[in-house]
Amino acid sequence: MKIEFTKEWCLRMARLESDASADMEIGAAPGADEPTMVRAEEVSGYELDPNIAFGRFVRLMRRNQHLTLEKLADDARVEITELVEIEEDSRHKPDPRTVFQLAKHFDVPMPKMMQLAGLSAPKDARLVQEAIRFAARSESVVELNEVERAALEAFVLVLSERT
Repeated sequence: MKIEFTKEWCLRMARLESDASADMEIGAAPGADEPTMVRAEEVSGYELDPNIAFGRFVRLMRRNQHLTLEKLADDARVEITELVEIEEDSRHKPDPRTVFQLAKHFDVPMPKMMQLAGLSAPKDARLVQEAIRFAARSESVVELNEVERAALEAFVLVLSERT
């Protein structure tokens, strides 16, 4: 079962969650073309593609809890296909219900998860900067195995050929 959130509901929730300033924009309403995010010039020259940091966060939290995608989907009561898309496709726009369920499962404040997922505008430039730093640091640095190294070397040879 999927729950649909109207734009009016999202705006009302944003006003309720806002601390004295109701300037939180919501980009999760049906028909919204793109998630709202802080522009690069607004945050010390950085622009966050929220899905990269969000996807890596979900993957690392899942792995930290020793969960398979199936187990996380069952435990958080979300669709497994959406979890796969969140972790693997940086262009995927997560469903607000899924973000809510993951926030609840991981015990992370829902407003921050919505911001990280790109479903609401970050109120704090620090969140954007830390998300960028997290995304950069969370990439695994594992040595290539023999098959990967051979494939890479073969591809580099093809790339290096003069035509």
